[in-house]
Amino acid sequence: MVSTATAQRRALFILALTVLLGASRFITENVITKSWAAGAFAVGKCGAYGQAYDYPAEAAARAAALKQCRGECTAVTMKRACAAFAVDMANPCGAHGYAVKPKISSSLNAATRKCYEYGGKECVIRAWACDAKG
Repeated sequence: MVSTATAQRRALFILALTVLLGASRFITENVITKSWAAGAFAVGKCGAYGQAYDYPAEAAARAAALKQCRGECTAVTMKRACAAFAVDMANPCGAHGYAVKPKISSSLNAATRKCYEYGGKECVIRAWACDAKG
Protein backbone atom coordinates (compact mmCIF):
# COMPACT_ATOMS: atom_id res chain seq x y z
CA MET A 1 0.00 0.00 0.00
CA VAL A 2 1.24 3.48 -0.92
CA SER A 3 1.46 6.12 1.78
CA THR A 4 -0.26 9.49 1.42
CA ALA A 5 3.08 11.32 1.33
CA THR A 6 4.34 9.12 -1.53
CA ALA A 7 1.12 9.63 -3.48
CA GLN A 8 1.36 13.39 -3.03
CA ARG A 9 4.98 13.40 -4.24
CA ARG A 10 4.01 11.39 -7.34
CA ALA A 11 1.10 13.72 -8.08
CA LEU A 12 3.35 16.77 -7.66
CA PHE A 13 5.98 15.20 -9.95
CA ILE A 14 3.40 14.46 -12.66
CA LEU A 15 2.00 17.98 -12.39
CA ALA A 16 5.48 19.52 -12.72
CA LEU A 17 6.29 17.30 -15.69
CA THR A 18 3.02 18.26 -17.42
CA VAL A 19 3.69 21.98 -16.91
CA LEU A 20 7.25 21.60 -18.21
CA LEU A 21 6.14 19.74 -21.35
CA GLY A 22 3.40 22.29 -22.00
CA ALA A 23 5.85 25.18 -21.65
CA SER A 24 8.40 23.58 -23.98
CA ARG A 25 5.73 22.98 -26.63
CA PHE A 26 4.56 26.61 -26.33
CA ILE A 27 8.12 27.88 -26.75
CA THR A 28 8.80 25.59 -29.71
CA GLU A 29 5.58 26.40 -31.57
CA ASN A 30 5.27 30.10 -30.80
CA VAL A 31 8.70 31.53 -30.23
CA ILE A 32 10.99 29.49 -32.48
CA THR A 33 8.59 28.96 -35.38
CA LYS A 34 7.36 32.55 -35.49
CA SER A 35 10.84 34.01 -35.21
CA TRP A 36 12.09 31.96 -38.16
CA ALA A 37 9.11 32.31 -40.46
CA ALA A 38 10.18 34.69 -43.24
CA GLY A 39 11.28 33.71 -46.70
CA ALA A 40 11.84 35.17 -50.14
CA PHE A 41 11.99 34.01 -53.72
CA ALA A 42 13.88 35.90 -56.42
CA VAL A 43 13.16 35.32 -60.11
CA GLY A 44 14.94 36.57 -63.20
CA LYS A 45 15.34 36.00 -66.92
CA CYS A 46 16.32 32.69 -68.50
CA GLY A 47 15.29 30.61 -65.47
CA ALA A 48 17.45 32.44 -62.94
CA TYR A 49 16.22 32.20 -59.38
CA GLY A 50 17.25 32.38 -55.75
CA GLN A 51 15.46 31.22 -52.64
CA ALA A 52 15.68 31.76 -48.92
CA TYR A 53 13.37 30.39 -46.27
CA ASP A 54 12.95 30.32 -42.51
CA TYR A 55 14.87 33.56 -41.90
CA PRO A 56 14.23 35.74 -38.84
CA ALA A 57 13.22 38.77 -40.95
CA GLU A 58 11.88 39.43 -44.45
CA ALA A 59 14.73 41.83 -45.31
CA ALA A 60 17.37 39.19 -44.58
CA ALA A 61 15.47 36.58 -46.59
CA ARG A 62 15.06 38.98 -49.54
CA ALA A 63 18.80 39.81 -49.54
CA ALA A 64 19.76 36.12 -49.44
CA ALA A 65 17.42 35.22 -52.31
CA LEU A 66 18.63 38.11 -54.47
CA LYS A 67 22.25 37.14 -53.80
CA GLN A 68 21.61 33.67 -55.27
CA CYS A 69 19.79 34.95 -58.35
CA ARG A 70 21.92 35.81 -61.43
CA GLY A 71 21.16 38.94 -63.45
CA GLU A 72 18.30 41.35 -62.88
CA CYS A 73 15.93 39.67 -60.47
CA THR A 74 12.71 40.53 -58.72
CA ALA A 75 12.17 39.30 -55.16
CA VAL A 76 8.88 38.45 -53.48
CA THR A 77 8.59 37.63 -49.81
CA MET A 78 6.71 34.78 -48.21
CA LYS A 79 5.76 34.55 -44.59
CA ARG A 80 4.45 31.17 -43.51
CA ALA A 81 3.78 30.33 -47.16
CA CYS A 82 5.20 28.67 -50.28
CA ALA A 83 6.52 30.15 -53.52
CA ALA A 84 6.96 28.49 -56.91
CA PHE A 85 8.64 29.51 -60.17
CA ALA A 86 7.70 28.06 -63.58
CA VAL A 87 9.51 28.55 -66.91
CA ASP A 88 8.71 27.68 -70.51
CA MET A 89 11.01 24.80 -71.44
CA ALA A 90 10.45 25.52 -75.13
CA ASN A 91 12.05 28.95 -74.54
CA PRO A 92 13.61 29.27 -71.06
CA CYS A 93 14.43 32.95 -71.69
CA GLY A 94 10.79 33.65 -72.61
CA ALA A 95 7.63 33.30 -70.57
CA HIS A 96 7.75 32.51 -66.87
CA GLY A 97 5.46 32.78 -63.88
CA TYR A 98 5.74 32.77 -60.12
CA ALA A 99 3.31 32.70 -57.22
CA VAL A 100 3.22 32.88 -53.42
CA LYS A 101 0.37 31.00 -51.74
CA PRO A 102 -0.35 29.49 -48.31
CA LYS A 103 0.09 25.90 -49.54
CA ILE A 104 2.62 24.34 -51.92
CA SER A 105 0.00 22.82 -54.22
CA SER A 106 -1.71 26.14 -54.87
CA SER A 107 1.60 27.95 -55.45
CA LEU A 108 2.73 25.30 -57.97
CA ASN A 109 -0.57 25.53 -59.85
CA ALA A 110 -0.64 29.33 -59.85
CA ALA A 111 2.97 29.65 -61.08
CA THR A 112 2.34 27.23 -63.94
CA ARG A 113 -0.88 29.01 -64.86
CA LYS A 114 0.92 32.40 -64.92
CA CYS A 115 3.61 30.99 -67.21
CA TYR A 116 0.96 29.85 -69.70
CA GLU A 117 -0.86 33.19 -69.40
CA TYR A 118 2.34 35.00 -70.40
CA GLY A 119 2.69 32.90 -73.56
CA GLY A 120 4.52 29.78 -72.40
CA LYS A 121 4.10 26.60 -74.47
CA GLU A 122 5.71 23.96 -72.24
CA CYS A 123 5.67 25.42 -68.72
CA VAL A 124 7.29 23.42 -65.93
CA ILE A 125 8.20 24.16 -62.32
CA ARG A 126 11.83 25.29 -62.12
CA ALA A 127 11.99 25.77 -58.34
CA TRP A 128 9.86 26.03 -55.22
CA ALA A 129 10.32 26.73 -51.53
CA CYS A 130 8.25 26.87 -48.35
CA ASP A 131 9.13 28.66 -45.15
CA ALA A 132 8.00 27.68 -41.65
CA LYS A 133 4.41 26.49 -41.49
CA GLY A 134 3.97 26.91 -45.26
